[in-house]
Amino acid sequence: MTNKKAEKNVVLKNQMELWLFCAIIGAAAGALVWLLLKIMSVGTEFLWNWIPEKISLPYYTIFVCTVGAAITGVFRKLLGDYPEELETVMDKVRKEKRYEYKNMLVMMIAALLPLLIGSSIGPEAGLTGIIVGLCYWAGDNLKFAGQNTKNYSQIGAAVSMSVLFHAPLFGIFEVEENTDEDLTSLTKGSKLFIYGIALAAGTGIYAGLSSLFGAGLSGFPSFDMVELEKKDYLFMILYILCGLILAYFYLGTHELLKSISQKVPPIIKEILAGLCLGITGTFLPVLLFSGEEQMGNLMETYTSYLPLALIGIAFFKVLLTNLCIQFGLKGGHFFPVIFAGVSMGYGVAMLACGADGGHVVFGAAIVTAALLGGIMKKPLAVTMLLFLCFPVKMFIWIFIAAAAGSKLTVFNPEQVNSAV
Repeated sequence: MTNKKAEKNVVLKNQMELWLFCAIIGAAAGALVWLLLKIMSVGTEFLWNWIPEKISLPYYTIFVCTVGAAITGVFRKLLGDYPEELETVMDKVRKEKRYEYKNMLVMMIAALLPLLIGSSIGPEAGLTGIIVGLCYWAGDNLKFAGQNTKNYSQIGAAVSMSVLFHAPLFGIFEVEENTDEDLTSLTKGSKLFIYGIALAAGTGIYAGLSSLFGAGLSGFPSFDMVELEKKDYLFMILYILCGLILAYFYLGTHELLKSISQKVPPIIKEILAGLCLGITGTFLPVLLFSGEEQMGNLMETYTSYLPLALIGIAFFKVLLTNLCIQFGLKGGHFFPVIFAGVSMGYGVAMLACGADGGHVVFGAAIVTAALLGGIMKKPLAVTMLLFLCFPVKMFIWIFIAAAAGSKLTVFNPEQVNSAV
């Protein structure tokens, strides 16, 4: 009896330590998301609003983007090729069973530099590397954390994505969907429970800090409820096809620019990317930055654009995002791709049904879902990501479009390399 009671106490102690540490991971993830977004918000306000109000400089956008890109190039040349994309981070965790954490400060600075100069990227790439690095630091330095380091890293990445996008279930499906391995030491129910603990802690810390000190990004704006008509469903195939075309364009330019960038020396390629970014941003400011705030403006002003102009903006946004990522102004692609999908959806829906709000919202939802599905190959994650943006009644149609997009044949890099 005494031995059984002792064993139960050990099991309970281990379980409590696991829950506690998952809560700590979630809290740390929420705090880091808030910190990065707050620094980015303050830095962007200073660089893009305060200085131009005080000093009038011709071609200011080109100057900031080019000089900032050169600084980014030098920083990467001296201190390492950071930040790494989410897929790269998680692949290292799966294959190498480890992620290096000695350069976390470098990783944070490297993540911030391209964001501050208006690069067409999102902040998620740098965040996941930092969170996963912290988990492996804990595994190496805290005895009770060593056995579950990989599990902690997956939980940390999921929480950071969920908090960043204000979509609680998105991070879980982004990390878990289509993977060959589950959290091996946890049952299905236990896994969801532990994710819930970490998400609650992360969301709570992020909300508390935002309430006390103000938030950075406010999250994607939500579309109002709309009434759908029969013709909307008839045009759904058209919207899915347009999303697939944009997804194929994304995958093709991703590989093409990656192949080209390998032939350009470091620092030079960052300067070229900054120059292109500055020139583009001078004539089309809507293409600068991640697209989160720009999407809110687009929702209010889309009727002032020609439909073909909105479609063109979508293609330019995708191209600029891949140019930034492949030429050294690295970051995530979720924010700008969602903006591109919404812009494309608006344009196509306006051509098909006119500028009525209900029709264009449905078009934006389906095009964006098919686009993300084609890129991510994770229809459940796409649905969870878009669930908080678009009306609930579109839930099933968004999933269908994302599932259709996920069937898009993956672009063959060898075809691009041989062409170049």
